[in-house]
Amino acid sequence: MPSITHADAQGLCNFVDLSPSPFHVCATVAATLTDNGFTELDETTGWPVEPGRYYVIRGGSLIAWSTEGDDTSPARPFRIVGGHTDSPNLRVKQHPDLASAGWQLVGLEPYGGAWLNSWLDRDLGVSGRFTVRSGHTTEDVLVRVDKPVLRVPQLAIHLSEDRKGVQLDPQRHVNGVWGIGNEPRSFIAYLAEQSGVDASAVLGWELMTHDLAPSSLVGADGDLVSAPRLDNQATCYAGQQALLAATRHVAEHAGPIPVLALFDHEEVGSMSDRGAFSDLLNTVLERIVLVRGGGRDEFLRALAGSIVASGDMAHATHPNYPDRHEPAHRIAVGGGPVLKVNQNLRYATDAEGAGAFALACEQAGVPLQRYVHRADLPCGSTIGPITASRTGMTTVDVGAPQLAMHSARELMGAADVTTYADALAAFLTPRLSRS
Repeated sequence: MPSITHADAQGLCNFVDLSPSPFHVCATVAATLTDNGFTELDETTGWPVEPGRYYVIRGGSLIAWSTEGDDTSPARPFRIVGGHTDSPNLRVKQHPDLASAGWQLVGLEPYGGAWLNSWLDRDLGVSGRFTVRSGHTTEDVLVRVDKPVLRVPQLAIHLSEDRKGVQLDPQRHVNGVWGIGNEPRSFIAYLAEQSGVDASAVLGWELMTHDLAPSSLVGADGDLVSAPRLDNQATCYAGQQALLAATRHVAEHAGPIPVLALFDHEEVGSMSDRGAFSDLLNTVLERIVLVRGGGRDEFLRALAGSIVASGDMAHATHPNYPDRHEPAHRIAVGGGPVLKVNQNLRYATDAEGAGAFALACEQAGVPLQRYVHRADLPCGSTIGPITASRTGMTTVDVGAPQLAMHSARELMGAADVTTYADALAAFLTPRLSRS
């Protein structure tokens, strides 16, 4: 059967390699949206009343939508695919310049639940953004240095007490080596030079490391994707492709307004100006209703009829650790999208949301898997419960299966890239199905 979307594994690899930081994710998605007729809007200005394709960016978060179609009612409901742009990594401290034992170091700090051992002995680049002085105001400059600038060296096995490995202290053991010498050297000045910025103009920064090994298709048959940041850039890519497919459909038929909402800071709790706990989604949705001629009543009616698919990656059953998984809920790589359920609401899925996504998978012609975490292990969470509680919209937690979540390098099935995007496209446009 033909795919609903144009998503494929190589496309995901290209997307990830273009997007080493949340700010670059937004730039990558924005470039694709612009190429497909979307217009960027400024939150500080008035928005057009004409139907069209639009997006806004706030830092490392992006929301995009299309109001095209026959339904001009201001209370027209939304179908939303949500995800997050950030991934666990090592981030540059505010006073990063260090020296120890004849080595020049950069002070790094873990962000989110980074699996620290996976960051050792890798060639690391640096990305993010500078805020720089521009006359009497400031502006942001994207930073991307794809040189092997940093390396966090492992302790030699001969120096380990039991030769079984070491317990990493996030304060002492994850600083990056970048030179030889007994005197610290300015890392920010180096990055400014690499970015074409006057170092004296740099007033603030959000900088992080990224693995320089390119994403690739691996395995004897190339049926696996090896890449950094699959959690959660696989959803960002699949959601982008789903929105484009939905936009092509909604332009011709009536249906809910399709929305893609990608938030920064999920890995650290979402409590920021642009995280899922912020008012970003609510304010964007309300402004969409207002420019379509509605008021508060129409906005609340639209929310009441809307559904959100909170997209995040799911745990495939690990072949070397099958005992760590719920035995009655095996999740197969290549087995299709995953519906995630947790009775203690670490996932937001209820029966209504589950039904909506199961129907979308049926319409897309893809299989559906159902995931439950072991009851004796702590379960992670997503933007799903946050979004449900902040908006009151029915929310379902979904994802694609992968191994090595939160590692510097992760693994998923190549076929799952397409089926995941197709399911999300069918969710955004309930009448959409494979031809």
